[in-house]
Amino acid sequence: MNTELIHIGFGNVLAANRVIAMVSPNSAPTKRMVQQGKSSGLLIDMTNGRRTKAVLVMDNGHIVLAAIAPETIAGRLTASRGVQV
Repeated sequence: MNTELIHIGFGNVLAANRVIAMVSPNSAPTKRMVQQGKSSGLLIDMTNGRRTKAVLVMDNGHIVLAAIAPETIAGRLTASRGVQV
């Protein structure tokens, strides 16, 4: 299995083929999910101190915070795969 890496800002990269979902951090259920991830030690903060714009749910239960929008991450992923929209 090949690991596909995607740049999610500020020198941080993520294994794109392990992402289950990308969501906006503004809803109450997402905020609860982030708090549960923090309390269980499964939260990975890749924002470098900036405002969280995307929350990524990984296949192993980890929650990743990113400082770029989900639309931007999805655009980079489709561009890296050579898919034209």
